[in-house]
Amino acid sequence: MLRQSQILLTLGSLVATSVAWPFQSQKPMTDEEDDNPLPVVIWHGLGDNYASEGIASVGELADAINPGTYVYNIRLDSDSSKDRSATFFGNVTTQLAQVCEDLARDPILSTAPAIDAIGFSQGGQFLRGYVERCNNPPVRNLITFGSQHNGISEFAECKSTDWLCRGAMGLLRGNVWGSYPQGGFVPAQYYRNPAELDKYLEFSNFLADINNERPIKNPQYKANIAKLENLVLFLFEDDTTVIPKESSWFEEVDGDEITPLRARKIYREDWLGLRELDRKGGLKFRTTPGRHMQIDEELLNATLKEFFGPLKKSTAPVSISEDL
Repeated sequence: MLRQSQILLTLGSLVATSVAWPFQSQKPMTDEEDDNPLPVVIWHGLGDNYASEGIASVGELADAINPGTYVYNIRLDSDSSKDRSATFFGNVTTQLAQVCEDLARDPILSTAPAIDAIGFSQGGQFLRGYVERCNNPPVRNLITFGSQHNGISEFAECKSTDWLCRGAMGLLRGNVWGSYPQGGFVPAQYYRNPAELDKYLEFSNFLADINNERPIKNPQYKANIAKLENLVLFLFEDDTTVIPKESSWFEEVDGDEITPLRARKIYREDWLGLRELDRKGGLKFRTTPGRHMQIDEELLNATLKEFFGPLKKSTAPVSISEDL
């Protein structure tokens, strides 16, 4: 049970219920089985870990809203300290491949007809990468809070006492496009400065690929995003950690000029399936007051109620104008 009016997650539950998912075969679902809530997968953010109090509280809330929810907190190591370290150091492509394998072989997730997912900060774009590259088990609804979908043009400052963060930032040494940062420093792999777009397209290890920005597009990425029922993008109004904060909505910020997603080529030419998803009403742009990862309990409660729950629950969007 949540005991605070706000959940403050670091730039980032215990594995939840032990109730086995009933979908163990290809037989048609019974009404009783159809009432079971879909499993929920959570990916934490930078500097957080899978067993932190904040992440645990989200899993507890999901289960309180839909009793019997199986919650899986993504982790790159069972040691929570090493899992936190992996939010700073590692190759995101390799990390994502590990997560794809872990989810696909989980005995409950692998037998569920679909899952719902929520990503905090960088965990949001990583979950989107999961949808695009793997999606097994498939994601029904994906919710992201303060995620850097269009990258960051500046790195956030570290707390004076966070030596792991300070050490990681020190390794950049002004060479964000080098082989080590792009293969070993996580935030560098979603760095995207419009002033260095050519270098970004050439050297980006992760973001340029999952955003389908290179000349050769991956059609599977587009198809998988378009299959989502809903992609819910939350932007923190007072966010000074994600620079620019508009990245949470896929917006392009170049100096003082802000280009909304629907005016960008990534949308107009539908490189990612976002336009197709939007046409059926499944692309949601939402704001919340507060700083980065300062999430009001009431908002989180309402969001989980709206988008998570049984498979038969109607979360399907209503089609909207073809003019989009």
